[in-house]
Amino acid sequence: MKTIGREENIWVLDLGPTSPSNIKIITERGHRIYNEDVLKEANGAELKTKSIDPCKEGQTVVDVTRYLAENLKHDREKFDAVMAWDIPDYLPEEVVKPTIERIHTIMKPGGMLLAFFHTKDAGPDAPYFRYHIADAQTLELQKGPQFRLQRVFNNRHIENLFRDYASIKFFLGRDNIREVLVIR
Repeated sequence: MKTIGREENIWVLDLGPTSPSNIKIITERGHRIYNEDVLKEANGAELKTKSIDPCKEGQTVVDVTRYLAENLKHDREKFDAVMAWDIPDYLPEEVVKPTIERIHTIMKPGGMLLAFFHTKDAGPDAPYFRYHIADAQTLELQKGPQFRLQRVFNNRHIENLFRDYASIKFFLGRDNIREVLVIR
C-alpha cells in the first residue's frame, strides 16, 4: 500500500482474476492497473502438450514457449508494482521460474512485488482465493475457481526464485501464509 499510496502515477500489474475493488482503489489514486490472470492461462487446455523430457514421458505439461508468447507481453521496465498474490504456489511447475523471470524484465528497477506463499502443505485441495483490497490494512478473500496447490516453497526456494531481484523480505502472516515483499 505504501507503493500504491505514492502520489506520482505508477503502473500496477495484478496477476489474479479481475477485481473491481482492486481496480477502484488503484485508479482512484491516479494509477494505471493491468490484470493478467496467468494462473487461468497456464491451466488452459490449449497450452497443454506432451512432455519431451524422458523423465516425464507421456505426461502432459504446459508449453512454456507458447505460454510466454501469449502472456506477460509488456514493455521492459514498465511496472512499478506487481501483485502476485499466491499465484506461484498454484502455477504448474514448468512455468513458475519463467513467469518470475519475465516479471523481472517488465518491472522497473526499484519496483515492488507482493507475493504470498503457503507455509504448510494443506494438500492438493487447498482452496484458491482471490484477493480484493478493501483498504490500506485489509484484504478480503473470495473463494476462487478450484486450482490445485502445486507445492509449498520454503524460504530457500523463494530466495532462489527471486535471486535476480535486489531485495527480499519475509513476514509470517496468519493462516499459514508467508508474505513476501520483493524489490527489483
